[in-house]
Amino acid sequence: MFYKIYFHNTITSELQIRNTLSVKKIYYWSPFLSPIATCKAVINSAGSLTQFGSGYESSILNFFGEFNRYDKEIKKKNIQLIDFYNFDIANILPYKGKIKSRFSFFIFFLLGLFPLTKVLKKNKPDFLIIHLITSLPLMLLLFFNFKTKFILRISGYPRMNFFRKLLWKITFKKIHLITCPTNNTLNYIKSLHLTDSSKIKLLYDPIINVKEINIKKQKQISIKNFYLSVGRLTKQKNFMFLCEAFQKLVKKNKEIKLVIAGNGEEKNNIQKFIKINNLENNIILLGYVNNIYPYFKASKGFILSSLWEDPGFVLLEASFCRTLILSSNAWPGPVELIKDNYNGISFESNDMEHFLKKFPYLMDNSYSKKLKLNNLKLAKKFTIFNHYQSLIKLLN
Repeated sequence: MFYKIYFHNTITSELQIRNTLSVKKIYYWSPFLSPIATCKAVINSAGSLTQFGSGYESSILNFFGEFNRYDKEIKKKNIQLIDFYNFDIANILPYKGKIKSRFSFFIFFLLGLFPLTKVLKKNKPDFLIIHLITSLPLMLLLFFNFKTKFILRISGYPRMNFFRKLLWKITFKKIHLITCPTNNTLNYIKSLHLTDSSKIKLLYDPIINVKEINIKKQKQISIKNFYLSVGRLTKQKNFMFLCEAFQKLVKKNKEIKLVIAGNGEEKNNIQKFIKINNLENNIILLGYVNNIYPYFKASKGFILSSLWEDPGFVLLEASFCRTLILSSNAWPGPVELIKDNYNGISFESNDMEHFLKKFPYLMDNSYSKKLKLNNLKLAKKFTIFNHYQSLIKLLN
């Protein structure tokens, strides 16, 4: 056989064996091909149980080594990794494009079927919290009677199709809980009437690591007098719209500058637009930035142009860094989180005329202090500690 399945032995002494009798084992399932914000949320959630709690053993199912890139952080948070495969198929399987990504998910399903079943039957974790590619664990829940309680984490606004709706309707009879990142998503899931509404809970993502951000944002950067946007360069993030908006703004103010941090499949199209319109001095593509917090702190304002977000991690990170925000009223996250003239400035999603009308408010510092203060209050709901407090109530 061309692959090898192996598991980390997390019990190294008889004392630890005795201690595990009273320890709750929490497993996280969140395989991914391309890193997204959810990956960090999974690590923060698992780490919150070991950092703030006692009597919990957190483990992440490392399907094909995708979490190896976070190895230092995972070890620091005392999280166990349970490895399935010792080779990285992320470099082989395609993830761009609807058809190609569906093919990759099918391969995930085939390769994960046996090892996931085995680890659940052998290790008998108390809870399995499932993110992202959820069809495999849900299918297993349908056919097996595990002692493990399954918790489905809704990561991002779910696109309902016939298969997903049918699978959810059947498996929700056996699932322990469904957690949602925003009230809008929670109300939407309830409106589907797929299960008892008491199973559906609000659980804010663990986005804000207070100590880490306060340290990282102190780093000095060389770029000055700029507006910032952050995210993967995808159609969802709508960066082309933002670049077209700045093309119009530059005609009135040649000194205005936009910095975009992130990589993605739309990068070539955006670069071509910048070059054709001679915007090299006004729109700067940074690529992926490991420490984005100094850019939040130094920017004149943060702009979110997304077509949808749930909840919108960068919105909350900008909020905590006390950065003035101009955001689309995208559903379900931003429209719920950013209230116009209360904790930010909001414009109609994908509406150029309305964006250009609201942008001058981002340049007006006369009332920004109030907006930043109110937004900081919002960000505190999404701290790792607040997530931990809410999570243990659900687990207990």
